Amino acid sequence: MVVPLIATAPPAPLPPPLLPCPAEAGWEVVAGARLPRRGADGAQLGGYSAASYDSHRDGLLLLSDAPRGRVDAWSGVRQLGRVPLRPLFRLELKGSPQAPLPEEIDAEGLVVVGERLWVASEGRRSAARPAQLLAFDRSSGVLQRATPLPADWQPAPGQGLGANQGPESLALLRRPGRTDVLLMAAESPLRQDPPAQVRLLGWSLEPTGPKPRALARLAIPAGEGWGLTDLLVVDAPGPSPALLALLRRFQAPARWQVLLAHYPLPGEGADPGAVLEPLQQWDLIAAGLPPDNWEAMTPGPDRADGRPTLLLAADDNFSPLQDNHLALLAPRRSAPCPPNR
Repeated sequence: MVVPLIATAPPAPLPPPLLPCPAEAGWEVVAGARLPRRGADGAQLGGYSAASYDSHRDGLLLLSDAPRGRVDAWSGVRQLGRVPLRPLFRLELKGSPQAPLPEEIDAEGLVVVGERLWVASEGRRSAARPAQLLAFDRSSGVLQRATPLPADWQPAPGQGLGANQGPESLALLRRPGRTDVLLMAAESPLRQDPPAQVRLLGWSLEPTGPKPRALARLAIPAGEGWGLTDLLVVDAPGPSPALLALLRRFQAPARWQVLLAHYPLPGEGADPGAVLEPLQQWDLIAAGLPPDNWEAMTPGPDRADGRPTLLLAADDNFSPLQDNHLALLAPRRSAPCPPNR
C-alpha cells in the first residue's frame, strides 16, 4: 500500500523584533496626535503615565496619575494622526473595606494580566503616600491587593526611594511554562546607592501573591535630573528577550531630553548587585519626538510594511504648558537585515 504524502505548510516566519536593524539605524516617528484636555462631560483628562495597547481590539488603556488614579480607554490607534481617537470608557480606581486605598496615590506603571490591572504607585516617603504594587479588578477598578516594596526600598534614614522618585515603571516578563514576572525599576538611585544606576526588581506572580526578588541595577546617564520612566520586554534576535527603558531628563526652564535604552535581561541567578550597561541608546528627540514629559510606552499596531511599532504617551502634569501627546515609532530596518531578525 502506498501511503500518500501529506503536504505540510512551512512554519510561519517569526515577526520582526521591536528593535532597529542594525541598531544604529534608529527609530522613525511615523504618527503622532494630541488627546483632548477635557472629556465630553467636561472632566479634565491627562496625567497619562502608563499605557497598555490591545492590538486585537485596537484598544488603548492610559493610566492617569490623577490623585486617586484612573484608567481611560481609547480606540483608533491604527489611524493615529489621521482620525481622532475615540473615548471608550473611564475606570476610576478605588478601594474597599477589605483593601483600603490611600486618599491619594501616584499611579505610574501599568500591566494588564487577565482580569487584573497591576499598578505601580510612586511614593512620597510617608505613611500616607507609600510606594506600592497594587492589583485592581479590571472591570470594577476595585483594589484587590496592596503589596509593600522590599525593606531596602522603604524610607529610613539614609536609605530607600527618594520622595517622588519612583517606581514609575512596570513591565511583564512572560515565558512558556514559567510563572509570570512583573519587572519594576526605581526612577532614580535609592539613597544608599551610587549615582547613575537604578535597581531592577522582579515580582513573581505566585498563587499566594507577588514575591519580589532583586535582579540587577541598570546604568542610566550621569547628570542631575535623569530618571527611568517605563520598561518594556520585547523579543530580540537570539535566545533572550530584550529590555527597553524610557529615560527622561528635565532641565529648567523648558529643556527635555528623552532616550530609549536597550539592556540585556538578567538571567537566572544573576548577581543582584551587577550593573547592566545599555547595549544601545537612541535619542528620541533627535529622531523627531516632540520635547515633552514622555513617561509611557507599549507595543503598538503593526505597520502595513510589516514593521512593529512602539507607542509612547506623554504626561502633561495637568499643566497648560504641556500636552497629552501620543507618538508611534517604528524601528528603521536596512536592506541587509533579514525579515525575521
